[in-house]
Amino acid sequence: MRTPLGRPPGAEPARRKLETGTSGQPEESRLPGFLRGRERGGPGGAAAAMEKLRRVLSGQDDEEQGLTAQVLDASTLSFNTRLKWFAICFVSGIFFSILGTGLLWLPGGIKLFAVFYTFGNIAALASTCFLMGPVKQLKKMFETTRLLATVIMLLCFVLTLCAALWWHKKGLAVLFCILQFLSMTWYSLSYIPYARDAVIKCCSSLLS
Repeated sequence: MRTPLGRPPGAEPARRKLETGTSGQPEESRLPGFLRGRERGGPGGAAAAMEKLRRVLSGQDDEEQGLTAQVLDASTLSFNTRLKWFAICFVSGIFFSILGTGLLWLPGGIKLFAVFYTFGNIAALASTCFLMGPVKQLKKMFETTRLLATVIMLLCFVLTLCAALWWHKKGLAVLFCILQFLSMTWYSLSYIPYARDAVIKCCSSLLS
């Protein structure tokens, strides 16, 4: 006995069972999350799969929220406001640092250089608070991988201003500015995967 379409009885249920598997779910739904987009096809699915794979390899698979959602959850400020203040602080920090460097070559400009350079670094560092929120920023700053760099950096901020404004020690002010630059560079590299290891290898190869 055959159906009107010429298939034997039970052929359609058997085909569906093979497609869904024994669990009764479609084959695609039982795939890992980062592979489902590839099964659907299309450039959007491939991009989503690559992003998911990157998160899995970097140990961030539990972060289901996107960057925009994380930014909005960090504060009551709107995303546009936070982005605007981030840009203002970051650009101001760069401006103050360049201005301080230019004042360094003027007579008696070491004090102005130390002050403007320090305020520029503080403004650039504070700019990221508008993106991730101050609490999350402090938590990241004092994580084990950044603790030493953060402590040295903050100490150099204070000591630079003390040396320039109260102690009137120009040599110490310049030294603390150099330490600021090194500590902030090491701190910033901690956010880039394998950047610190690459710097260490380069310095080791140069010294050897």
